[in-house]
Amino acid sequence: MIKEVISIKGAPEAIGKYSQGIRIGNVIYTSGQIPLDPKTGNLISGGIKAEIRQVLDNLDAVLKGGGSSLQSVVKLTVFVTDLAYFPDLNEVFREYFVKEPPARSAVQVSALPMGVRIEIEAVGSIE
Repeated sequence: MIKEVISIKGAPEAIGKYSQGIRIGNVIYTSGQIPLDPKTGNLISGGIKAEIRQVLDNLDAVLKGGGSSLQSVVKLTVFVTDLAYFPDLNEVFREYFVKEPPARSAVQVSALPMGVRIEIEAVGSIE
């Protein structure tokens, strides 16, 4: 199988030496996304729910760039700096995943890039 790098303008540019996503066969693996505005490159404000929405929108853009979408995600890994955000995470996920939500892991970590509170990575299938 051929490995294809996903690099799109609709999602934040990588802030290190990595790809936004990789497509191999009918599967897309995204790098972790944080609440960066892809237009400005700045962190968004507005509270944890707004941050979660931005992260999910960024993931959706990367997935669509590879021929998938958030609705075709099979697994999400969520990194948060405080598991107290778990109810907010579930509330926003109910908005984005009305039917057949993906498998998900959520872990608390001591720190994330740029001091953010949340980062999410995805594994999606090609539609």
